Amino acid sequence: METIFLKKGEDRRLRVGHLWVFSNEVDVKRSPLTSFAPGQPVNVADAGGRVLGSGYVNPASLIAVRMVSRKADEALGPDLLRRRLSDSLALRQRMFSRPFYRLCHGEGDFLPGLVADRHGDHIVCQITTAGMDVQTDALVSILDELLHPASILLDNDVASRSLEGLERFQRTALGTVPEEAVVEENGMTYAIPLSGGQKTGWFYDQRVNRAALTPFVQAQRGCSVLDAFCYAGSFGALAAKNGAGSVAFMDTSAQALDYARRNAASVGCEAETLQGDALSLLADLRREGRQFDIVCLDPPAFIKRKKDAKQGLEAYARVNELGLDLVKPGGMLMTCSCSHHLEADALRNMVTRAAGKRRRFARLLFQGFQGPDHPIHPAMPETAYLKTFLFHLPE
Repeated sequence: METIFLKKGEDRRLRVGHLWVFSNEVDVKRSPLTSFAPGQPVNVADAGGRVLGSGYVNPASLIAVRMVSRKADEALGPDLLRRRLSDSLALRQRMFSRPFYRLCHGEGDFLPGLVADRHGDHIVCQITTAGMDVQTDALVSILDELLHPASILLDNDVASRSLEGLERFQRTALGTVPEEAVVEENGMTYAIPLSGGQKTGWFYDQRVNRAALTPFVQAQRGCSVLDAFCYAGSFGALAAKNGAGSVAFMDTSAQALDYARRNAASVGCEAETLQGDALSLLADLRREGRQFDIVCLDPPAFIKRKKDAKQGLEAYARVNELGLDLVKPGGMLMTCSCSHHLEADALRNMVTRAAGKRRRFARLLFQGFQGPDHPIHPAMPETAYLKTFLFHLPE
């Protein structure tokens, strides 16, 4: 394996376990990035020539190298891939009794560029880097060997592949992928779209946070719930199962709302659906004077890149102000952000300021983050992306 050398002083993050080498950290005089092929295995050494580990390179990407091992000459290949996937599977099986979880969470499972969700007998993968893309056939073979799934879908139609110079596509890699699947979570069964769904079909990262809301629903049987940015109705349908009297779902996607309605109906709830831009719909509800006992806000990442920060912060602030106005006195607001560029303190402060402007008190009852099947790499703050707060707004 060839070696990429870092500039002086650029090895500190890697020594504590970070898995990314940025292109401006590479000594391109000693190791010109253009001399490497996308996905090529490499060793990474500090300025003094001491090898820090091995990874794979992409000269076209801002993240020039993604580390896969702290050993020299350990390339990403079938053996390492099998070992890491076996480890991630064993960990999930210790945490969950049923096969519904994120099986591999990229850097959190020391496999940069790979996300895989297990929906019972069906697996959906996203491969987002050149180095992992080279291993596609090996990945499918290993997943088949470990799990014998009925189907494997490669859902590779994501923008991050374009940044790596990779083709965007979606295709079946194994078996026959059904239009929809069923997942189990928190005692609830949900129907979800597979080939036409969002991301990898389901958002398991919110499992713990959805469960945290349940006792409050049970304690106020018959309560009204607004599930905004609902996708397939994960928060609202679970609330209906646990005693909510009415649920309103809000999303831009007609398909998502159809699944949300179906999932609520499966527990005997005739839900209201509101399709359109959430900011406009939330404002409409406020003008109409409507309020709910529980409001859940789980928007997409408004800040995907640092340069989007100003506009994204304004969107988050606006959503939370509108959401707070829709909470009845004595009600609850659950607010979330999946943007790692928005710090938890900033999200909490948005609600605090909004409540203060409206001369309302707010109690913070619960603070959550992504579930354990989305492990955080302790040396990589970028992997701690999800934050959730549950506020009580007393009369």
